[in-house]
Amino acid sequence: MGRTPPGETKKRVYDFVRRRLLEGNPPTVREVQSALGFRAVQTASEHLEALVAEGSLAKVPGQARGYALPELSSRDAIPNRLVPLLGRVQAGELTTALEDPQGYLPIRSRRAERELFALRVRGESMTGAGVFPDDIVVVRRQSVAENGQMVVASVGDDATVKWFYRRGNRIELRPDNPDFEVIIPSPGELRLLGRVIEVHRYLEAPPVIAAK
Repeated sequence: MGRTPPGETKKRVYDFVRRRLLEGNPPTVREVQSALGFRAVQTASEHLEALVAEGSLAKVPGQARGYALPELSSRDAIPNRLVPLLGRVQAGELTTALEDPQGYLPIRSRRAERELFALRVRGESMTGAGVFPDDIVVVRRQSVAENGQMVVASVGDDATVKWFYRRGNRIELRPDNPDFEVIIPSPGELRLLGRVIEVHRYLEAPPVIAAK
């Protein structure tokens, strides 16, 4: 087998790391070693340090996943957050909510990680708002909402994603699909879990990091 041309291996390392960083899933040195097929982790580390030295990558001290693209590493860059992906939420008829942690989803946000969680959507009641089955909603934890905000709400033991409206003492959870009916919880039955602040759709499997 012929020798790899000079610089080609370093370019492969850079392309791999850059792709992972743009996905919001920065790799560890060992992940670089595994992906590139290096026998020793030191080889991966040397290539990464060479990319840092030439300015192709930036290094964030004290982090296992501490490499970044220079254009994304400024003080004003939005940081990555590892948001827990808790399970599924119904966007349709109410169903028992699944508290089934699937791992952590990298999300760019200025909000603290403890404020956020993510849920995968089921059902079609919010398609008019561009929320489809298997989309992932990022939710800011809060127990109150204003009219017209998209929320994740628990009604009894069930959870759903809907538009929130208050009419006097009555709460309405409105779908965005004419095939579904408005949900009007009984007094004391409703608990707001949070407000939907982002909707993510992945053409491939989302970059979920396994829970430790």
